[in-house]
Amino acid sequence: MPRANGDKQVTRRGFLRGTAAAAVGAPYVLTSAALGAAGIAAASERIAVACIGVRNKGGGHLKALLGNGSAQVVAVCDVDERVRRQALNRARGAYAGRSPGGTFDGIEGCGDFRDVCGRGDVDAVVVATPDHTHAVISVAAMKAGKDVYVEKPMTRTIPEGRVMADVARRRQRVVQVGSQRRSSRRHCFVCELVRNGRIGKLLRVETSLPIRPAQPMPWSPEPVPKGFDYDLWLGPAPWRPHTRSRCHYNFRFVRDHSGGEMTNFGAHWFDLAQWGIGADDGGPVEVEGTGRSWPTGLWNTFHHVHVEWTYANGVKLIATSGAGGTRFIGTDGWVDADGRAAQPESILRSEIGPDETRLYRVATSHLVHWLDCIRTREEPSASVETGHRTATVCHLGNLAMVLGRRLRWDPVREEFPGDDEANRLTRRPYRSPWTL
Repeated sequence: MPRANGDKQVTRRGFLRGTAAAAVGAPYVLTSAALGAAGIAAASERIAVACIGVRNKGGGHLKALLGNGSAQVVAVCDVDERVRRQALNRARGAYAGRSPGGTFDGIEGCGDFRDVCGRGDVDAVVVATPDHTHAVISVAAMKAGKDVYVEKPMTRTIPEGRVMADVARRRQRVVQVGSQRRSSRRHCFVCELVRNGRIGKLLRVETSLPIRPAQPMPWSPEPVPKGFDYDLWLGPAPWRPHTRSRCHYNFRFVRDHSGGEMTNFGAHWFDLAQWGIGADDGGPVEVEGTGRSWPTGLWNTFHHVHVEWTYANGVKLIATSGAGGTRFIGTDGWVDADGRAAQPESILRSEIGPDETRLYRVATSHLVHWLDCIRTREEPSASVETGHRTATVCHLGNLAMVLGRRLRWDPVREEFPGDDEANRLTRRPYRSPWTL
């Protein structure tokens, strides 16, 4: 039976027919001449992108793509009709402003990501939805032949990350994770300093996470707003009564959907730690920690945390609650990951020699770098494997706090050796009929 999404009628049967049926339609694109602006690629050279999740960060990605002449947004997708229509109007207006006729209707809106995956005119997708839906959307897109930009943290669970990395490899998809500091020359330089011994032998990496949620958030069930597909928003997560404090930005503080600041800012700080340690294809071998969570209310992720991860070379990664940031500490000094402070200060004036370790340097923005890699088919700066390993560090921290004991981790087999209880908690059952 058709499902109304506010923009058009589609069926699940139509989606299951896949991209073959969708490919009969050709994308509606602006020609370079019509756009009449320098730096606009020919229509045949532009990458057709669909934005999935266009509120907050997703809205920022949409804005950046609309101003990029090497890409063309052909679809916006969001389960909230109000958010979707606002984004659709903004996109159409941006292109209409560069069209001689002053109008443009070559962008479609939809509420279900599967409609995007079923389109043959979409080359790539940007996934900026809540964390618990990153994997199902990204895997569906990759299986449909799309390249993917997915926001951090890449996954809600450790096994989801392994599936994503394996699918990307098998399908030869370009996947960039939204850890934009991987495309920052300043952060790259600091990690090069650490890897080349400018602070001596690396001893530990200290990180600090914001203290949120600051309150337990009492709640009661509320009617689902008109135009909001709450069932699809939940996706594979357990069914729960709707309340506005669960959705949009606040999903980060509900364990059904995310991992709190451990996966929010932790995905940034631990990613830098992994880069500086040199553990992009591995991870820690031990983790222990404590954290507090509100015993009542909706928001139940950890705040006021103290977690320590130990790597095979003895380096420790330490996360505490505070102002935020990352600092590398060695036998001969320390340096902040943002390159703004060091001891001794001369470290920051050091140069990396031609025979020393050099890391992946990017000359453009994180999103533009992804578009470049789609053309060259090169691995981007924040690859799917890197994103998976960083997300794993985040999830290990939360699992250690849940269990309240020291855990041993095998980063090669990606399991807790001989610890059935901990291994069970790495997975979260999907709500029927969702699968990965």
